[in-house]
Amino acid sequence: MSAIKPLQIDIVSDVVCPWCYIGKRRIENALALASDVPVHVNWRPFFLNPWIPREGIDRSTYLETKFGSVEAYKGIAGRVVDAAEQEGLTYRPDSVKRQPNTIDCHRLIHWAEASGKSAEVKQRLMELYFRDGGDLTQSETLVQAAADVGLDADEIRKRLATDEDVELISGNAKEAADKGISGVPTFVFAGKYAVSGAQDAEKLARAIRQVSAEINAEAAE
Repeated sequence: MSAIKPLQIDIVSDVVCPWCYIGKRRIENALALASDVPVHVNWRPFFLNPWIPREGIDRSTYLETKFGSVEAYKGIAGRVVDAAEQEGLTYRPDSVKRQPNTIDCHRLIHWAEASGKSAEVKQRLMELYFRDGGDLTQSETLVQAAADVGLDADEIRKRLATDEDVELISGNAKEAADKGISGVPTFVFAGKYAVSGAQDAEKLARAIRQVSAEINAEAAE
């Protein structure tokens, strides 16, 4: 009997997207529900706000630009805060003071892949941003996130000071947009089935099982 072919799951998301924060927890719960299915997870970049400059902008300015006013966002945020809480996560919208451009965050997540720590780095960056109000425009915040999961702080500091992989990440994010991905998180199973939004863990687990069964049936033919 041949071994079960692992299911590739590409997760297209951004570290400043609150539903991506929630969606990450839900896909992890889904993977636990379908723990007998072998998977290979790839974290893919997406720029929720590609118009934001590299140095970031003031959070209030961002909310006024995107939602019309700071007050307008508060009504939306309440629902997201509750959804995060249900997943055991903390989102404190008022603690966020600066809206970052996330290309450096995505570079860091990409570099962490070599050590198998992409998911850990992504989680740490999201916690710093949503829970602690960390300023992700500051390279030292990113260096600290890397160090917190066991990466070499000095190496990351040096790499962040260069343009290493800026074109790669920008290209990957553009590729996702060109494929029609506009809402995140988007979970792409086996490179052909996409599920958009922070779906319930049970629904994601069913998708994992169904697509895994399909690709392995095809491989057996």
